[in-house]
Amino acid sequence: MREWIEMSSEGIQALAVVIIVVSIVFGFARYVLQLVKRSAYSYSAYKRLLGRSLMLALEILVAADVIRTVLLDLTAKGLEILGALVVVRTFLSWSLEVELEGHWPWQAPTIATREGVLGSVGELDLESLASPACSDKVILSSSKGAKVKL
Repeated sequence: MREWIEMSSEGIQALAVVIIVVSIVFGFARYVLQLVKRSAYSYSAYKRLLGRSLMLALEILVAADVIRTVLLDLTAKGLEILGALVVVRTFLSWSLEVELEGHWPWQAPTIATREGVLGSVGELDLESLASPACSDKVILSSSKGAKVKL
């Protein structure tokens, strides 16, 4: 039974590595094709793909560590190591989230105009912003990098 659990944990870790490698290869190929087509957002698309892939791989690695620790090494030292790994990987995930989304995971995205930041999406009356007087000034940024002009 112990061998099966170790192999499962190693298989889950290998899956995380495969996700990272495949996303790098696929993302680079897509980036080069977009460069050839002269796409304006080729770098940001490549960066988002790699960031999302790394966040997924980090979550999978945490799952593998939890399985291994809980089922095989349920000691105080094993739990301390697991806790440290979870803290480090959580910090890395938050850093990636800030890099990709432009805000902390617990913050609402903001709406920006040419004059400055208006506030978070939840605080604003979007219907009043869509009036003809504001239609050329407000740009909403989605979590996927798309920009919508109101």
